[in-house]
Amino acid sequence: MQRITISLEESLAQQFDDLIAKHGYQNRSEAFRDLLRTRIETERKTKYAAKYCIATVSYIYNHAERVLASKIMGMQHENHDICISTMQVHLDHDNCLETLVLKGPFRLVNSFANQLIALSGVRHGNINAVPVEIETVSHTHHGHRYPNSLIPHTHLQPNT
Repeated sequence: MQRITISLEESLAQQFDDLIAKHGYQNRSEAFRDLLRTRIETERKTKYAAKYCIATVSYIYNHAERVLASKIMGMQHENHDICISTMQVHLDHDNCLETLVLKGPFRLVNSFANQLIALSGVRHGNINAVPVEIETVSHTHHGHRYPNSLIPHTHLQPNT
């Protein structure tokens, strides 16, 4: 691990310390690393340098609006190759919070997520995408269904 030193104006240092306390970081280094990773990921995403990602899209919609619920489900089926899982929470008699897990090429995932939360009637949409490297590997997993057999599968390694 490398050590770096930074200088901050007094007021910025105090705001940083307030942020650290508010979010429960153990020290300045931990908080700074987290902020730096967030900024680097933001840059990767905005410049489409991230080729693949894993993402969650959360949104609220009125399930009683038949056309909307049907449109959302249709979009998910049309994009079944990137839609992994959906969880729905019933907030009241009409409104649902839905969280959708996606994986795939960043441009495709990002485009789909933005189209979904832009639908008329979808409220409070939020996308959280994490760039990943995809690696196809074959190795044994002891204690699994196929002991001592090479099983090809995919590893998704979050970028650091």
